[in-house]
Amino acid sequence: MSIKRLNKEYCCSPSAKQYAHVLYELGISKEAVGETEKLFKEVPVLEETFASPVVPMREKLSSIDKIFPEEIKNFLKVVCRNQRMSEISQILFAYDRYCKMQEGIQMATLTCVEAPDEKRLEKIREFLCEKYHKTDVKIEIVKDPALLGGFILKTGDDEYDWSLKGRLSRLEQKLTWR
Repeated sequence: MSIKRLNKEYCCSPSAKQYAHVLYELGISKEAVGETEKLFKEVPVLEETFASPVVPMREKLSSIDKIFPEEIKNFLKVVCRNQRMSEISQILFAYDRYCKMQEGIQMATLTCVEAPDEKRLEKIREFLCEKYHKTDVKIEIVKDPALLGGFILKTGDDEYDWSLKGRLSRLEQKLTWR
């Protein structure tokens, strides 16, 4: 097993994380944030339009007033004025993770060839709860046959590589290093 720091691209840009923290601190309801996220997912052209330098700012701000829940309009206008709407998906993703972190829930991504059974998942949850001093863990499972076997566990800025592909890669590095 190896542990390494992940690239910043893994989750979100530093500015997206900052906006997510501000969004959390503003105390905007999760329902309003969820509705906003749903709108951006259902109508992908929204993000492109708000991020476009061709669309006049007054039209963007007017559209925000017409489309989004009242609670979140001012936040979105600030993001828009600061020309960060191209990061809105990252901001909303980081917000969700930050909320879960504040609730004592550790987020993790398990990349594997085949989904593990419940017993193995429970052991992974126990490991993460103990390691990160959390009460619960939410694990997203991603299938990747290129791993050949084993799995990669990513949480926060840490990556635990127990995959066969990772082991072979480390073995190759050791054998070719002089």
